[in-house]
Amino acid sequence: MATKVDHDSVIRVLGDALPAPLTVTRIASLTGGASAETCAVDVTDGRGQAHALILRRSAGEGSDGFNPGVGKREEAQTQGAGARHGVPAAAVLAVFEQDATLGNGYVMQRLEGEAIARKLLRDERYAVARTRLVDDCARALAAIHRVPLADLPVLPELTAAKQLDQLEAMHKAFGQRIPAFSLAFRWLRERLPPERPLALVHGDFRTGNLLVGDDGLVAVLDWELVHLGDPLEDLGWFCVPAWRFGSDLPAGGFGSREALIAAYERESGTRVDPAEVHFWEVFGTLRWGVICQFQSFAHLNGIARSVERAAIGRRVTEVELDLLLLLDHHL
Repeated sequence: MATKVDHDSVIRVLGDALPAPLTVTRIASLTGGASAETCAVDVTDGRGQAHALILRRSAGEGSDGFNPGVGKREEAQTQGAGARHGVPAAAVLAVFEQDATLGNGYVMQRLEGEAIARKLLRDERYAVARTRLVDDCARALAAIHRVPLADLPVLPELTAAKQLDQLEAMHKAFGQRIPAFSLAFRWLRERLPPERPLALVHGDFRTGNLLVGDDGLVAVLDWELVHLGDPLEDLGWFCVPAWRFGSDLPAGGFGSREALIAAYERESGTRVDPAEVHFWEVFGTLRWGVICQFQSFAHLNGIARSVERAAIGRRVTEVELDLLLLLDHHL
């Protein structure tokens, strides 16, 4: 595991991104997740200007045997390309690899906003934002899907068929067959959407990965699952029941599927088949179920024991119900 983030290492990885000499005035750890560690960093440059930054670095990819994300360089380069092409995202200042103390990661600007779903969906402070978020998210998604492929690093190409193969192989490897999952796999294979030209897919566009202010969306966060594929995958994932956090509204807990599709069509200039979005919503729900399976598998088999993983593993039963409800009128 990389060592603690300190003043000297921050100045070193920033390099010449800001006017020297740099003074680090604060470092505060924000998260220590399975795939990335995030710190808030305050820096004053040689001209006396203060900079609010985020340092995001790997937390040991592959340490638990399952990490589908891209490397931190590709993550940063993709986020940076999105920001340059109109996606609400933080600008990237510096990327570092194999640093002696920090490992792999990048430094970006720190934006103000809230990402905790419970607050966004319930607090009165975000009442106005809630009325705008479906349109804001559709606009952000359209911008993501328009990013020129030539401006991106090499990313995985993941068609629906390829992802379905990977997901089913993972599910079977756990040795725990779940009838509702088997039904969903069969349903999805019988309804694979036609392949469309590859586009940038965020891969984890959902409530919880959106930074929101009082007036609406501020930035799209967590780009570690970016890949090339079907852009409608992002719309379906946004509607997965797990990301509604108790709300009855399918689109991230903020609005209807119909409103999301209409807004996306308006912003992207493309027609959307609701049946294809439904396919990706079912796929995303099944994907979340297999992720829950993995969490319990990792805990029970001593790969990465934790109460959090055990608790997430118990949510497989929720996903079974979600899948049956989603398939009820489409069998």
